[in-house]
Amino acid sequence: MDKINIFCFGFGQVAESFINKLIHENKKFNLNITTRKESHQIEIDKLKINSYMFDNDKYDVSLKSKLAEANYILISVPPINGVDIVVKNFDTDLKNLKKCKWITYLSATSVYGDHKGEWVTERSITKPTSSTGTDRLNAENLWKKLSVNNNLPLQIFRLAGIYSNESNVLKRLKLGSIQVVEKENHFFSRIHVEDIANILFESLDNFKNNETYNICDDKPAPQTDVVAYGAKLLKLDKPNPIKLEEVESEMLKNFYKDSKKVDNKKMKTFFNYKLKFPTYVEGLMSIFNNTF
Repeated sequence: MDKINIFCFGFGQVAESFINKLIHENKKFNLNITTRKESHQIEIDKLKINSYMFDNDKYDVSLKSKLAEANYILISVPPINGVDIVVKNFDTDLKNLKKCKWITYLSATSVYGDHKGEWVTERSITKPTSSTGTDRLNAENLWKKLSVNNNLPLQIFRLAGIYSNESNVLKRLKLGSIQVVEKENHFFSRIHVEDIANILFESLDNFKNNETYNICDDKPAPQTDVVAYGAKLLKLDKPNPIKLEEVESEMLKNFYKDSKKVDNKKMKTFFNYKLKFPTYVEGLMSIFNNTF
């Protein structure tokens, strides 16, 4: 079997989890990635990876030849100051792709904005309340335009709040660094990073051009419920809630601006996917059993 060529713009927890999934499934592939560090070679499970420097407007020009060879391109670099830096710097290279079968842009459910605790699907109105949500929506539209005008194979994954073994409410509870805010009817959706990786893997052979999918679990829930369950697992007292007007962090304020339940039926149906962690209960229990 021939090796496939994968190119990752950005190499955070989602991209790394995806690559670990490919390794676990014995998929044969070549991998090139970008990071903000000077170009170098790294190794994951005996796999040698070329890491090219890409930082806003500066990049190692050597990456262009690797991008041209790519069959699968994953974009997890967020907009910077409202600008999608991948399109800004590599617009011409992307238009001239000849071997690409799949481009996945990782967006976020923040594009929906506030829906007063109601359900949202991929067809729901997008009315972001935060600058990050607005930037994500603008980037989505930019990629869609690029795809349609140049016949590029694009899918958009709108990711809910990501948690993992490294980043989760249990760690923040142990560190005492979590704030719980009193707000009625505040619903938020989540997704375990392993489920994102699994769905990316499924999409390698099950792809439909110009589709958007909500990537989230089955149980949108108030943050208070998740924190209460985490505290129960750790046998800790629940943190005392504070009022929204007491919050100082702009990021946390933005988090509590929006209330919505994100529907994942399209994702599960199209990819014929059964979630490994269908709710935060299974996800946090697995993290607790494996890392605490």
